[in-house]
Amino acid sequence: MKDMPLMKGLNGGVKWASRREDGNLPPEQVRMTMADFKDQLEERRKLVDGKATQYRTTRDEWNDKTKTHTTTRNELNAEVRELIVQVREQREIREQMNEIVREKKSARSDASDSVKAAKLALDTAKGPEAPAPREQHQGGKRKWEKRPATVHSLRKDLHRLENEFEQGKHTGNNETKVMKRMKDISAQIKKLKNAENENSDLREFRAAVQEAMAQQEIAHEEVQKAATAAQDAHELMLQWNSEVDRQRELAETAHRGLRRSKKEADKAHHFYIVSLRCLHSIQDMLRAMRGAGAGHKQTARVEVQDLMGKLMSGQTLSTEELMQLQSNE
Repeated sequence: MKDMPLMKGLNGGVKWASRREDGNLPPEQVRMTMADFKDQLEERRKLVDGKATQYRTTRDEWNDKTKTHTTTRNELNAEVRELIVQVREQREIREQMNEIVREKKSARSDASDSVKAAKLALDTAKGPEAPAPREQHQGGKRKWEKRPATVHSLRKDLHRLENEFEQGKHTGNNETKVMKRMKDISAQIKKLKNAENENSDLREFRAAVQEAMAQQEIAHEEVQKAATAAQDAHELMLQWNSEVDRQRELAETAHRGLRRSKKEADKAHHFYIVSLRCLHSIQDMLRAMRGAGAGHKQTARVEVQDLMGKLMSGQTLSTEELMQLQSNE
Protein backbone atom coordinates (compact mmCIF):
# COMPACT_ATOMS: atom_id res chain seq x y z
CA MET A 1 0.00 0.00 0.00
CA LYS A 2 1.39 3.37 -0.96
CA ASP A 3 0.60 6.79 0.54
CA MET A 4 -0.22 9.57 -1.89
CA PRO A 5 -1.80 13.04 -1.63
CA LEU A 6 -5.56 12.96 -1.85
CA MET A 7 -6.66 16.62 -1.83
CA LYS A 8 -5.95 19.99 -0.30
CA GLY A 9 -7.95 20.87 2.76
CA LEU A 10 -10.19 23.96 2.93
CA ASN A 11 -7.77 25.53 5.43
CA GLY A 12 -4.85 25.16 2.99
CA GLY A 13 -3.43 21.96 4.50
CA VAL A 14 -2.77 18.79 2.48
CA LYS A 15 -4.78 15.67 3.17
CA TRP A 16 -2.85 12.40 2.75
CA ALA A 17 -4.52 9.07 2.25
CA SER A 18 -3.18 5.58 1.63
CA ARG A 19 -4.60 3.84 -1.45
CA ARG A 20 -5.05 0.14 -1.73
CA GLU A 21 -3.43 -1.85 -4.51
CA ASP A 22 -6.67 -1.67 -6.52
CA GLY A 23 -6.40 2.13 -6.42
CA ASN A 24 -9.39 2.75 -4.11
CA LEU A 25 -9.25 4.36 -0.69
CA PRO A 26 -10.06 2.31 2.32
CA PRO A 27 -13.64 2.94 3.64
CA GLU A 28 -12.34 4.31 6.93
CA GLN A 29 -10.19 6.85 5.05
CA VAL A 30 -13.19 7.97 3.02
CA ARG A 31 -15.26 8.39 6.15
CA MET A 32 -12.51 10.40 7.85
CA THR A 33 -12.02 12.66 4.83
CA MET A 34 -15.75 13.33 4.46
CA ALA A 35 -16.08 13.97 8.18
CA ASP A 36 -13.29 16.58 8.06
CA PHE A 37 -14.88 18.16 4.98
CA LYS A 38 -18.28 18.31 6.68
CA ASP A 39 -16.73 19.92 9.77
CA GLN A 40 -15.12 22.60 7.66
CA LEU A 41 -18.34 23.19 5.74
CA GLU A 42 -20.22 23.51 9.02
CA GLU A 43 -17.69 26.11 10.20
CA ARG A 44 -18.14 28.03 6.95
CA ARG A 45 -21.89 27.76 7.28
CA LYS A 46 -21.82 29.28 10.75
CA LEU A 47 -19.51 32.06 9.56
CA VAL A 48 -21.69 32.92 6.56
CA ASP A 49 -24.84 32.65 8.68
CA GLY A 50 -23.38 35.20 11.09
CA LYS A 51 -22.49 37.50 8.20
CA ALA A 52 -26.00 37.18 6.78
CA THR A 53 -27.51 38.07 10.15
CA GLN A 54 -25.16 41.05 10.45
CA TYR A 55 -26.04 42.35 6.97
CA ARG A 56 -29.74 41.82 7.61
CA THR A 57 -29.54 43.76 10.88
CA THR A 58 -27.56 46.56 9.22
CA ARG A 59 -30.05 46.69 6.35
CA ASP A 60 -33.01 46.87 8.74
CA GLU A 61 -31.35 49.67 10.72
CA TRP A 62 -30.77 51.70 7.57
CA ASN A 63 -34.33 51.00 6.44
CA ASP A 64 -35.60 52.35 9.77
CA LYS A 65 -33.52 55.49 9.23
CA THR A 66 -34.92 55.77 5.72
CA LYS A 67 -38.47 55.64 7.08
CA THR A 68 -37.62 58.30 9.65
CA HIS A 69 -36.03 60.58 7.04
CA THR A 70 -38.97 60.03 4.70
CA THR A 71 -41.50 60.95 7.39
CA THR A 72 -39.50 64.03 8.40
CA ARG A 73 -39.07 65.16 4.81
CA ASN A 74 -42.75 64.70 3.98
CA GLU A 75 -43.85 66.57 7.11
CA LEU A 76 -41.48 69.45 6.35
CA ASN A 77 -42.61 69.60 2.71
CA ALA A 78 -46.23 69.74 3.89
CA GLU A 79 -45.34 72.63 6.21
CA VAL A 80 -43.55 74.39 3.35
CA ARG A 81 -46.65 74.10 1.18
CA GLU A 82 -48.78 75.57 3.96
CA LEU A 83 -46.32 78.39 4.51
CA ILE A 84 -46.28 79.21 0.80
CA VAL A 85 -50.07 79.56 0.92
CA GLN A 86 -49.73 81.91 3.89
CA VAL A 87 -47.09 83.95 2.06
CA ARG A 88 -49.43 84.36 -0.90
CA GLU A 89 -52.29 85.39 1.36
CA GLN A 90 -50.04 87.85 3.18
CA ARG A 91 -48.87 89.29 -0.14
CA GLU A 92 -52.50 89.87 -1.13
CA ILE A 93 -53.13 91.59 2.21
CA ARG A 94 -50.09 93.81 1.66
CA GLU A 95 -51.30 94.77 -1.82
CA GLN A 96 -54.73 95.60 -0.42
CA MET A 97 -53.14 97.78 2.25
CA ASN A 98 -50.99 99.51 -0.37
CA GLU A 99 -54.13 100.26 -2.37
CA ILE A 100 -55.73 101.74 0.74
CA VAL A 101 -52.61 103.90 1.25
CA ARG A 102 -52.95 105.22 -2.31
CA GLU A 103 -56.61 106.02 -1.70
CA LYS A 104 -55.82 107.79 1.58
CA LYS A 105 -53.07 109.82 -0.07
CA SER A 106 -55.48 110.87 -2.78
CA ALA A 107 -57.99 111.96 -0.12
CA ARG A 108 -55.25 113.87 1.70
CA SER A 109 -54.29 115.62 -1.53
CA ASP A 110 -57.93 116.66 -2.03
CA ALA A 111 -58.00 117.96 1.55
CA SER A 112 -54.83 119.97 0.92
CA ASP A 113 -56.42 121.48 -2.17
CA SER A 114 -59.46 122.40 -0.07
CA VAL A 115 -57.21 124.15 2.46
CA LYS A 116 -55.51 126.11 -0.31
CA ALA A 117 -58.89 127.11 -1.77
CA ALA A 118 -60.23 128.17 1.64
CA LYS A 119 -57.14 130.27 2.36
CA LEU A 120 -57.36 131.89 -1.05
CA ALA A 121 -61.01 132.75 -0.42
CA LEU A 122 -60.09 134.21 2.98
CA ASP A 123 -57.31 136.33 1.49
CA THR A 124 -59.66 137.54 -1.21
CA ALA A 125 -62.25 138.49 1.38
CA LYS A 126 -59.67 140.47 3.34
CA GLY A 127 -59.07 142.62 0.29
CA PRO A 128 -55.81 143.53 -1.46
CA GLU A 129 -52.69 143.05 0.56
CA ALA A 130 -50.64 146.00 1.66
CA PRO A 131 -47.92 146.79 -0.86
CA ALA A 132 -44.51 145.43 -0.17
CA PRO A 133 -42.21 147.81 1.68
CA ARG A 134 -40.30 150.11 -0.61
CA GLU A 135 -36.78 151.40 -0.23
CA GLN A 136 -36.47 155.12 0.57
CA HIS A 137 -33.44 157.40 0.69
CA GLN A 138 -33.24 160.12 3.30
CA GLY A 139 -30.04 162.07 3.83
CA GLY A 140 -27.97 159.50 2.03
CA LYS A 141 -29.38 156.67 4.18
CA ARG A 142 -31.59 153.82 3.05
CA LYS A 143 -34.87 153.16 4.80
CA TRP A 144 -37.68 150.66 4.23
CA GLU A 145 -41.34 151.51 4.49
CA LYS A 146 -42.97 149.66 7.36
CA ARG A 147 -45.59 147.10 6.30
CA PRO A 148 -48.88 147.29 8.23
CA ALA A 149 -49.03 144.90 11.16
CA THR A 150 -51.14 141.77 10.95
CA VAL A 151 -52.20 139.22 13.53
CA HIS A 152 -49.63 136.80 12.15
CA SER A 153 -46.74 139.29 12.20
CA LEU A 154 -47.65 140.51 15.68
CA ARG A 155 -47.81 136.96 17.06
CA LYS A 156 -44.41 136.28 15.51
CA ASP A 157 -42.92 139.35 17.24
CA LEU A 158 -44.58 138.42 20.53
CA HIS A 159 -43.23 134.89 20.37
CA ARG A 160 -39.70 136.19 19.66
CA LEU A 161 -39.79 138.59 22.62
CA GLU A 162 -41.10 135.89 24.95
CA ASN A 163 -38.22 133.60 24.00
CA GLU A 164 -35.65 136.34 24.52
CA PHE A 165 -37.20 137.20 27.88
CA GLU A 166 -37.06 133.57 29.01
CA GLN A 167 -33.42 133.35 27.94
CA GLY A 168 -32.56 136.38 30.15
CA LYS A 169 -31.54 138.64 27.32
CA HIS A 170 -33.49 141.59 28.74
CA THR A 171 -32.66 142.77 32.26
CA GLY A 172 -32.98 145.96 34.28
CA ASN A 173 -34.71 148.90 32.60
CA ASN A 174 -34.72 146.99 29.34
CA GLU A 175 -36.82 144.27 31.00
CA THR A 176 -39.53 146.83 31.79
CA LYS A 177 -39.52 148.11 28.21
CA VAL A 178 -39.80 144.58 26.79
CA MET A 179 -42.68 143.69 29.06
CA LYS A 180 -44.50 146.89 28.01
CA ARG A 181 -43.80 146.05 24.36
CA MET A 182 -45.24 142.54 24.77
CA LYS A 183 -48.32 144.01 26.46
CA ASP A 184 -48.82 146.46 23.58
CA ILE A 185 -48.44 143.70 21.01
CA SER A 186 -51.04 141.55 22.82
CA ALA A 187 -53.42 144.54 22.80
CA GLN A 188 -52.87 145.06 19.07
CA ILE A 189 -53.53 141.37 18.37
CA LYS A 190 -56.75 141.52 20.35
CA LYS A 191 -57.83 144.68 18.55
CA LEU A 192 -57.16 143.19 15.10
CA LYS A 193 -58.98 139.96 15.99
CA ASN A 194 -61.99 141.87 17.24
CA ALA A 195 -62.03 143.83 14.01
CA GLU A 196 -61.88 140.63 11.99
CA ASN A 197 -64.62 139.02 14.08
CA GLU A 198 -66.92 141.96 13.43
CA ASN A 199 -66.69 141.07 9.73
CA SER A 200 -69.12 138.13 9.36
CA ASP A 201 -67.75 137.24 5.91
CA LEU A 202 -64.21 136.91 7.24
CA ARG A 203 -65.49 134.86 10.16
CA GLU A 204 -67.13 132.39 7.81
CA PHE A 205 -64.07 132.15 5.58
CA ARG A 206 -61.82 131.64 8.60
CA ALA A 207 -64.11 128.88 9.87
CA ALA A 208 -63.96 127.28 6.43
CA VAL A 209 -60.15 127.37 6.55
CA GLN A 210 -60.11 125.77 9.99
CA GLU A 211 -62.55 123.06 8.89
CA ALA A 212 -60.47 122.34 5.78
CA MET A 213 -57.28 122.12 7.86
CA ALA A 214 -59.00 119.77 10.33
CA GLN A 215 -60.05 117.50 7.45
CA GLN A 216 -56.53 117.68 6.07
CA GLU A 217 -55.12 116.56 9.44
CA ILE A 218 -57.59 113.68 9.64
CA ALA A 219 -56.68 112.60 6.10
CA HIS A 220 -52.98 112.75 6.99
CA GLU A 221 -53.51 110.57 10.07
CA GLU A 222 -55.42 108.07 7.95
CA VAL A 223 -52.49 107.94 5.53
CA GLN A 224 -50.08 107.31 8.39
CA LYS A 225 -52.23 104.50 9.80
CA ALA A 226 -52.65 102.84 6.41
CA ALA A 227 -48.94 103.14 5.66
CA THR A 228 -48.06 101.55 9.02
CA ALA A 229 -50.49 98.68 8.40
CA ALA A 230 -49.06 98.13 4.92
CA GLN A 231 -45.51 98.08 6.28
CA ASP A 232 -46.51 95.60 8.99
CA ALA A 233 -48.10 93.36 6.34
CA HIS A 234 -44.93 93.57 4.24
CA GLU A 235 -42.66 92.67 7.16
CA LEU A 236 -44.89 89.73 8.10
CA MET A 237 -44.72 88.50 4.50
CA LEU A 238 -40.91 88.67 4.67
CA GLN A 239 -40.98 86.66 7.90
CA TRP A 240 -43.12 83.98 6.22
CA ASN A 241 -40.69 83.93 3.31
CA SER A 242 -37.77 83.41 5.68
CA GLU A 243 -39.64 80.57 7.41
CA VAL A 244 -40.32 78.96 4.02
CA ASP A 245 -36.59 79.05 3.20
CA ARG A 246 -35.68 77.61 6.61
CA GLN A 247 -38.21 74.77 6.43
CA ARG A 248 -37.24 74.02 2.83
CA GLU A 249 -33.58 73.71 3.84
CA LEU A 250 -34.55 71.30 6.63
CA ALA A 251 -36.56 69.26 4.13
CA GLU A 252 -33.57 69.15 1.76
CA THR A 253 -31.36 67.96 4.62
CA ALA A 254 -33.85 65.21 5.45
CA HIS A 255 -33.98 64.22 1.78
CA ARG A 256 -30.21 63.96 1.60
CA GLY A 257 -30.27 61.76 4.69
CA LEU A 258 -32.96 59.63 3.06
CA ARG A 259 -30.90 59.12 -0.07
CA ARG A 260 -27.83 58.12 1.94
CA SER A 261 -29.72 55.71 4.21
CA LYS A 262 -31.47 54.14 1.21
CA LYS A 263 -28.14 53.69 -0.54
CA GLU A 264 -26.61 52.07 2.54
CA ALA A 265 -29.67 49.85 2.99
CA ASP A 266 -29.47 48.71 -0.64
CA LYS A 267 -25.78 47.92 -0.23
CA ALA A 268 -26.38 45.91 2.97
CA HIS A 269 -29.27 44.11 1.26
CA HIS A 270 -27.02 43.17 -1.65
CA PHE A 271 -24.46 41.67 0.73
CA TYR A 272 -27.29 39.92 2.57
CA ILE A 273 -28.48 38.27 -0.66
CA VAL A 274 -24.94 37.19 -1.53
CA SER A 275 -24.56 35.75 1.97
CA LEU A 276 -27.84 33.85 1.64
CA ARG A 277 -26.78 32.38 -1.70
CA CYS A 278 -23.47 31.23 -0.20
CA LEU A 279 -25.30 29.89 2.83
CA HIS A 280 -27.72 27.90 0.68
CA SER A 281 -24.89 26.50 -1.41
CA ILE A 282 -23.13 25.25 1.73
CA GLN A 283 -26.40 23.84 3.09
CA ASP A 284 -27.02 22.04 -0.20
CA MET A 285 -23.59 20.45 0.02
CA LEU A 286 -24.14 19.41 3.63
CA ARG A 287 -27.59 18.07 2.82
CA ALA A 288 -26.19 16.04 -0.07
CA MET A 289 -23.47 14.62 2.15
CA ARG A 290 -26.06 13.62 4.76
CA GLY A 291 -28.18 12.01 2.05
CA ALA A 292 -31.26 14.05 2.92
CA GLY A 293 -33.64 14.37 0.04
CA ALA A 294 -37.01 12.88 0.69
CA GLY A 295 -40.19 13.50 2.64
CA HIS A 296 -40.97 16.73 4.38
CA LYS A 297 -37.35 17.92 4.19
CA GLN A 298 -37.51 17.87 0.40
CA THR A 299 -40.77 19.80 0.53
CA ALA A 300 -39.24 22.37 2.87
CA ARG A 301 -36.31 22.74 0.50
CA VAL A 302 -38.64 23.52 -2.38
CA GLU A 303 -40.34 26.18 -0.25
CA VAL A 304 -36.97 27.73 0.57
CA GLN A 305 -36.07 27.80 -3.12
CA ASP A 306 -39.36 29.56 -3.84
CA LEU A 307 -38.66 32.14 -1.14
CA MET A 308 -35.16 32.67 -2.53
CA GLY A 309 -36.63 33.26 -5.97
CA LYS A 310 -39.04 35.85 -4.58
CA LEU A 311 -36.23 37.63 -2.76
CA MET A 312 -34.03 37.69 -5.85
CA SER A 313 -36.89 39.16 -7.91
CA GLY A 314 -37.22 42.09 -5.50
CA GLN A 315 -40.37 40.98 -3.68
CA THR A 316 -40.77 41.80 0.01
CA LEU A 317 -40.59 38.88 2.44
CA SER A 318 -41.91 38.75 5.97
CA THR A 319 -39.65 38.36 8.99
CA GLU A 320 -40.70 34.68 9.32
CA GLU A 321 -39.86 34.01 5.68
CA LEU A 322 -36.46 35.65 6.04
CA MET A 323 -35.71 33.55 9.10
CA GLN A 324 -36.76 30.45 7.15
CA LEU A 325 -34.26 31.34 4.45
CA GLN A 326 -31.50 31.38 7.04
CA SER A 327 -32.58 28.22 8.82
CA ASN A 328 -30.53 25.09 8.53
CA GLU A 329 -33.45 22.83 7.73
